[in-house]
Amino acid sequence: MRRAFPYVLKSTSRYVSSWTGREPLKITDPELWNLICDEKKRQSTCLELIASENFTGRSVLECIGSCLTNKYAEGYPGGRYYGGNEVIDKVEILAQHRLLELFGLKQSDQPLEDAEWGVNVQPYSGSPANLAVYTGVLSPHERLMGLHLPDGGHLTHGFSTLTKKISATSIFFESMPYRLHPETELIDYDALERDALNFNPKLIVAGITAYPRLLDYARFRKICDSVGAILLADMSHISGLVAGRVVPSPFEFADVVSSTTHKTLRGPRAGMIFYRRKERSSPSLSSIAPHVQADQLESRINNAVFPSLQGGPHENVIAGIATMALEASSPHFAAYAQQVLRNAKTFGEALSSYGIRLVSGGTDVHFVLVDLARSSGKPGLGRGDGARVQLAADLAGITLNKNTVIGDKSAQQPSGLRLGTPALTSRGFTETEFKQVAKFLDELLDITLMAKSASQNMKTFRLALTENPEVRTQLKSLRDRVSDFASKFPMPGWDDF
Repeated sequence: MRRAFPYVLKSTSRYVSSWTGREPLKITDPELWNLICDEKKRQSTCLELIASENFTGRSVLECIGSCLTNKYAEGYPGGRYYGGNEVIDKVEILAQHRLLELFGLKQSDQPLEDAEWGVNVQPYSGSPANLAVYTGVLSPHERLMGLHLPDGGHLTHGFSTLTKKISATSIFFESMPYRLHPETELIDYDALERDALNFNPKLIVAGITAYPRLLDYARFRKICDSVGAILLADMSHISGLVAGRVVPSPFEFADVVSSTTHKTLRGPRAGMIFYRRKERSSPSLSSIAPHVQADQLESRINNAVFPSLQGGPHENVIAGIATMALEASSPHFAAYAQQVLRNAKTFGEALSSYGIRLVSGGTDVHFVLVDLARSSGKPGLGRGDGARVQLAADLAGITLNKNTVIGDKSAQQPSGLRLGTPALTSRGFTETEFKQVAKFLDELLDITLMAKSASQNMKTFRLALTENPEVRTQLKSLRDRVSDFASKFPMPGWDDF
């Protein structure tokens, strides 16, 4: 039979490779090197206010770029499907030890198998981590509840609309949202409790992405116990604050805790899942036992991560998690977490002084949520909308994200902005600098409204930002001052990229 793609060996001479694998990127691929350098310049000359972003330190970056990326390690320590994992096992076990100790879940001399909690460090990121939890403890189409996305929840907490199931969580499971009280803009726990008794979920998610207040984990626990639901605390946004002991920990009340590692923890881009290995010591007498017992969580969740959802773990990233956990256990990280909160409160107060409205009136965490539509400004306009401000902000060197606030109908053109302090705090910003950042933002909002007044729709607004002479001049002036201001503060990481 003729081969579709015949291969002919034309020479028997010895193969000599010109590739050594030691050539630097700027020599082998200058086009890509220049793009990376451009991004480095953007980050160093801009003000990073996205609450879910941070600046990763050099030790983590060294792990990510290490030889550990070469190794396949399907399975778990002591039970790999490939050989040559003796060192890899030690790296992964080290990450587990350090994480459990970081969050006060084991003693330093305590074996992993004796700890009350375990941790899986293999999820590729936060969304896969949450899906692994659902896959492990729920059957297809079983029920869960999470905070409504426009009210500050996350896509993976079950978001869907009246006409479409948006997230995989809502596709594979039945989800019902809980919401904020429209007057207080706080979670309506009474309504959550009533809905849980009617909906009878098997799992409730206590987690945030744009809710600037602390969660009442004790109340969540009580509601879960009343219906026999597992309590999953998604602490992706606040895990660094929990590690720094500046906000309450969910571990006393939760059955499972998921998190990313790259937000307030300043680690690599990855996820992790903590699971209770022993029953809680003091459940209430009226509690309904959940359908999955604590001693089953470890095997169910580990099997869900591998082999159900993932293949080989990224051991270079897991090494980054290990060194991240060591850094987060240090006194200087605790001081960092405290400063993040101080900066957020000062930032919010400064924004309020410019007539910018904060959802719920303030913050308890690392970000503020701004409601532009109901901020003092021009009648019927407020201080603009999130989508237009984000476009203008990029040109001014202020990196932020538009965000829905309670009552918004569109995620593409919402009324809000989410403004975080972790990244700039990592560069050394204190309360004084955040007062200046608030002043820059107030100026940006005025420029945005000027461009909006000179346009009819989003298309002409984009043109006004670059072609209207007055708008362009004011944006350039703001960009120059922002760049000068930001450049005074060094970036963590490598010097050149």
